[in-house]
Amino acid sequence: MQLEKTFAIVTGGASGLGEACVRHFRAQGAQVAFIDLPGVRGDEVAAETGAHFTPADVTDEGSVQAAITTAKSAMGGLNACVTCAGIATGAKTVGRDGAHPLDAFQRTISINLVGTFNVVRLAAEAMAKNDPNEDGERGVIVTTASVAAFDGQKGQSAYTASKAGVSGMTLPIARDLGSLGIRIMSIAPGIFRTPMLEGLGEEIMDGLAKDVVFPHRLGKPQEFARLAEFIVTCPYLNGSTIRIDGGLRMP
Repeated sequence: MQLEKTFAIVTGGASGLGEACVRHFRAQGAQVAFIDLPGVRGDEVAAETGAHFTPADVTDEGSVQAAITTAKSAMGGLNACVTCAGIATGAKTVGRDGAHPLDAFQRTISINLVGTFNVVRLAAEAMAKNDPNEDGERGVIVTTASVAAFDGQKGQSAYTASKAGVSGMTLPIARDLGSLGIRIMSIAPGIFRTPMLEGLGEEIMDGLAKDVVFPHRLGKPQEFARLAEFIVTCPYLNGSTIRIDGGLRMP
């Protein structure tokens, strides 16, 4: 699959890793539609890139189904999906204020894991109707896990559980979709310079970067987008998770 022949939908496309994918895929000639919550920078990103923006909540079946239908109609097809929508929460299992708030744990799982699966299953259903290419391929899906799935730190029980779920479901989904000619891979990014992390301030970000083996810096969202491109264009990648973290292993 070549990007200039790709019709991709990206979730969380109004900021961070998702926005980087929208911009990179468009620059490489792909048709791109993206979804994000209403009231974010969706219209701005769409105007700057020529991508199609549809507001939607990844946890809501109806809005995602409508967004996929709209995206497919606007682009003239759908054969790639990159899921980047997610949140990060931090709380110890038992902290100063007592037990971890259950609603915070449930919300993290709902958005990061259930929301990802909701998009994956509906995008795959749409891709299954495509005519296969010469390799028998009808589509490819790229999900976003995290190195926290493997190296979860204190206060990351909810986030780690959600991202471990994203990584863990990759192989069974690949096996489910193989007969349809649809691939799925997951990317586990390390510490990337995104709006979510920039809110911590430069001093904290510099401290986090010291644990990266090489290069000694935070990841660039464009590097994540380039890996997503490689997965889309390399037909023998399927059913596994790739870390992109500069050799970082969280202490």
